[in-house]
Parts: sequence; structure tokens; C-alpha cells
Amino acid sequence: MKLVIAIVNSDDAGVVARSLSKSGFSSTRLATTGGFLMAKNVTMLVGVDEEKVNDVIEIIKQHSHSRSQLISATSGVAREFPTGMPVEVRVGGATIFVVDVEQFQRI
Repeated sequence: MKLVIAIVNSDDAGVVARSLSKSGFSSTRLATTGGFLMAKNVTMLVGVDEEKVNDVIEIIKQHSHSRSQLISATSGVAREFPTGMPVEVRVGGATIFVVDVEQFQRI
């Protein structure tokens, strides 16, 4: 058994969860905040048999989109730009970890 941990932009989380559910995968959603821009994310946990890991990853890929966002250069992440000049950054998408599950019990 594997545990797929996916950190997904909150704008995409609902569609990802519904798509996983339609494909027969249960998931647990945790509200999280990213370090970069303090963006709202959702961390999704999906327990799955090893042979289904790629199916889960593909669903997450299909429904997690990166997008452009303008930030102020005074925000601290873009200090090398002149003050007040907006900077375009790419946010969103998904970060996925797959870890071995040593033991699993449904109680």
C-alpha cells in the first residue's frame, strides 16, 4: 500500500477530489498554507494499492493547473525589483509525494 500526498492549489482542490471520487479513490483533505506567498492550499491524502498510484497521479495532474499571479515587489519575495513594480510569478499546480505505508487498518 502507498500513501499519495498531494499539495494542490485550493482553486483546484474541489475538482481534484470529485475526480478522484468518481474514479473510486477516497481522499482526505486538509486545509494548508504554502510558504511562498502564503497561498491557500489543500493537502490531499490518498491511500492506494501500489498498482493504482499512477492512476491517482494522473487524475491530480489533469485537474491541477498553474497560473500567473502578480505580486508587489515590496512583498519580500521580489526585492531585487524596483519598489512598486509588480512581478509576475507562477503559482498553483501540485506537489506530489508517494510514501510506503508500513501498516494499514480500518477500524
